[in-house]
Amino acid sequence: MKPEHELAQVVSLYKASFIEKHRPLKQHISVLYAIEQCRTAAMGGHVDACDSCGHLRISYNSCRNRHCPKCQSTNREKWIAAQQLNLMPSTYFHVVFTLPQEINSFCMHHPKAMYDLLFRCSKQTIETFAGDPKHLGAQPGMVSVLHTWGQNLSLHPHIHMIVPGGGFTDTGLWKHTKSKGKYLFPVKAMSTVFKHKYMEGLLLFLKNNQLFMEKAIRKILYNKDWVVYAKRPFAGAAQVIEYLGRYTHKIAISNHRIKNIDAGKVIFVYKDYADKGKQKLMTLDAEEFLRRFCMHILPKRFRKIRHYGFLSNRLIQQLPMHQMQMGIIPVKAVKKDRKTIAKEKLHFDMEECPCCKAGKMITMFSFAGYLHGNAHGPPLWIMKKINEQQKLLN
Repeated sequence: MKPEHELAQVVSLYKASFIEKHRPLKQHISVLYAIEQCRTAAMGGHVDACDSCGHLRISYNSCRNRHCPKCQSTNREKWIAAQQLNLMPSTYFHVVFTLPQEINSFCMHHPKAMYDLLFRCSKQTIETFAGDPKHLGAQPGMVSVLHTWGQNLSLHPHIHMIVPGGGFTDTGLWKHTKSKGKYLFPVKAMSTVFKHKYMEGLLLFLKNNQLFMEKAIRKILYNKDWVVYAKRPFAGAAQVIEYLGRYTHKIAISNHRIKNIDAGKVIFVYKDYADKGKQKLMTLDAEEFLRRFCMHILPKRFRKIRHYGFLSNRLIQQLPMHQMQMGIIPVKAVKKDRKTIAKEKLHFDMEECPCCKAGKMITMFSFAGYLHGNAHGPPLWIMKKINEQQKLLN
């Protein structure tokens, strides 16, 4: 069901006042502009006609920006299909590594360095425990996903990590964790290791860049318990895949969470985890809403999904051999276009005529958008024809 309100509407209405008030980065403006123009005439598109009843339909191109709430569905399903090939016959765990709020200011001014460090230290923490024969004594595999937001769009950087409950020894044999699937590694110990690894990297970064951290902040960071959260193990491979799909291509806010846009205000739904996860409404000035959204626009070419250990790009080619040794028959990946993905996974048939439900929509021609003054939108005669169709349907 199409949401009544969209992020693109907020951008269209309040982008100018937001830019004037907050002076965002050029990259942030570029992302907002892409979201505003997504699936509009500005992006160009194509005209389809039903081969049965002659019904006409205009389909505008997507912006394909990874921060756009309208462009993630097929990307998510493609990614999930690829990950299904890499599942192991093992318990899977979900571990979350969270940065304390005292580091938020560094994340705002140096996001790439801080988030790279978060990826590296969370990975090293798992590797430290996995390499210890007392806990595992084998090489682990990890899929890490960066989220930078809280439910109220505040800055809340954390890594969601999916970890199989085992690993491969130096001789290539699979070895399960000592806990026999009940838990991954001791959470309190992981928290301590993670804290010291990150603080070591952070202080080195500050020293190398001649930056300063107040002694009081440093003392707070060393004295507090950092949050490393390990959820209960997944029930099976199907649950792992469903969970990955829910988290990998998420953005700071979806269109369905936006409930109203009016009089310079944006109202959206959020979960209050301090109040047992109850759903509540939050109202923000539109400019503040956009400011918070822009805090979660990642640096260019920054990879928010990373694979480590035996799931890394370097070692993944060896995985089918390991799977066969464990009795799993590897399945060759089958590439599917977006129409097939939409039909099989999103239950939407792009080729079905929305009018007669019997015919097939055939692409008649494509047209360029009018971005940068290069071209124009759909021809006027097409627009006139479609308007006539709408009158008849109404």
